[in-house]
Amino acid sequence: MEEIRRSAPSVEEAVEAALGELGLTEQEADVDVVQEPRPGVFGVGAQDAVVVVRSRAKPAGDLGEEDLDEQAEIAAEFLEGMLERMGITATVEPAIEDGTMYVDVIGPEPDDEDMGLLIGRHGQTLEAIQELTRVVIGQRTGLPSRVVVDIEDYRKRQIERLSARVREIAVRVSRTGRAETLEPMNPFLRKMVHMAVAEVDGVDSSSEGEGPERRVVIARAR
Repeated sequence: MEEIRRSAPSVEEAVEAALGELGLTEQEADVDVVQEPRPGVFGVGAQDAVVVVRSRAKPAGDLGEEDLDEQAEIAAEFLEGMLERMGITATVEPAIEDGTMYVDVIGPEPDDEDMGLLIGRHGQTLEAIQELTRVVIGQRTGLPSRVVVDIEDYRKRQIERLSARVREIAVRVSRTGRAETLEPMNPFLRKMVHMAVAEVDGVDSSSEGEGPERRVVIARAR
């Protein structure tokens, strides 16, 4: 069972930070409030709220083919409805590739402007769509979402480039012994980094930092 301890000025902020780090919705977690926030007197003696959030959902390894199929159907239904409301014409197709369940959004023609709009600058809109889809799946199934939303293969190309770069860094760390820290990433991309590092002998990966500043550190294995 995954759990994480986080502090913030309010209980709500601490819980939100922990859920984001674990990649869970409120329906997938149990929350223990270890310490209530206290304002102090003129700023003296103030204390943050401290919470421990634990995953109560089925671990990813326990998700079967039926679970993934159900999640893909929910994601496809949600995305089709979203596209219809936006007035965007596109095809939504679930497909498993390299063990990952993707729900692909494909435009009617190459370089369709609407697809670029859905991806957004540096993939930011796609990240927001992914998060909305994750929340919908969590609310409908009570399980952690294992569906990856992709638009015109943007995500697959991103993962391919990231994995290749991470493997190069891991080989360099193995050779030099000097640990290297990557840029902050969301939970999904950090997972891809850990998987890529695992392909290289003699190195380990770990995460450090909090919230949007959390990043992966690659170091020589002890």
